[in-house]
Amino acid sequence: MDIEKYIASGILELYVAGSLSESENLEVLHNAQQYPRIQEEIEKIEQALLQLTEASSGSLKKPAFETIIPNVQESEKVIPLKPEHKTPWGTYVGWAAALFFGVGLFWFYNQNQDLENTIQVTKQNIKILNDTVSALETAVTDTQKVLQMLRDQNTKVVDLGGQTVAPEAYAKVYWNQDTQKVIVDTQGLPEPPDGYDYQIWSLTLEPLTPTSLGVLSDVGQDGEQLFELPNTNASEAFGITLEPDGGSETPTLEQLYTLGTTAP
Repeated sequence: MDIEKYIASGILELYVAGSLSESENLEVLHNAQQYPRIQEEIEKIEQALLQLTEASSGSLKKPAFETIIPNVQESEKVIPLKPEHKTPWGTYVGWAAALFFGVGLFWFYNQNQDLENTIQVTKQNIKILNDTVSALETAVTDTQKVLQMLRDQNTKVVDLGGQTVAPEAYAKVYWNQDTQKVIVDTQGLPEPPDGYDYQIWSLTLEPLTPTSLGVLSDVGQDGEQLFELPNTNASEAFGITLEPDGGSETPTLEQLYTLGTTAP
């Protein structure tokens, strides 16, 4: 049980005021016996009630007996009066009304706080949902663009086969010279080790001249597989090498993973 939350709920004040049902009273009594902190709070509420009652009762001052004696002595007829003790019910009723009013305000305050928290959570969930929908819409748009390029009759498909360092590796390059773009499919590349990225090169063969088209970051099972890059070169071949993070100015031929020519 969250004792402090239970105390803050206002149920103990209602218990002391006698406004709970029998089952609720038994529940509070059971909790008070089990948790000393709850019993202590009940005693504090009862003590505050007594102090408030005494303070209210003290304001109803009665005339001192000494002030009445002269009048009694001068009067010819004296009617003996028996002292009566009257309970200041108005005080009790006023205190109870104030208590119930305070408990009501406390309850409405808690309800308002809960409602505000619910509204905030709902707003956050709506934002997350909107962000997710936006990301999905972007992904769908990108996929449609890729499919449109792949289906274009002017798009050339270049197969890149595995080389000595990774004979089992492979990749594909979809090159459209009209749009001067390439799409690189890296599905056949193994996940690079930490601290390394793949880099794709456009090659002319005589003389061998490599031009970097870009770094293929986050390649792997859970990473990217398709990369769209610009290519304004008269490419005769494409190659993919493994380079340190961020890429290199020239290809590391010892780490050439895949290579393929554009010629039929």
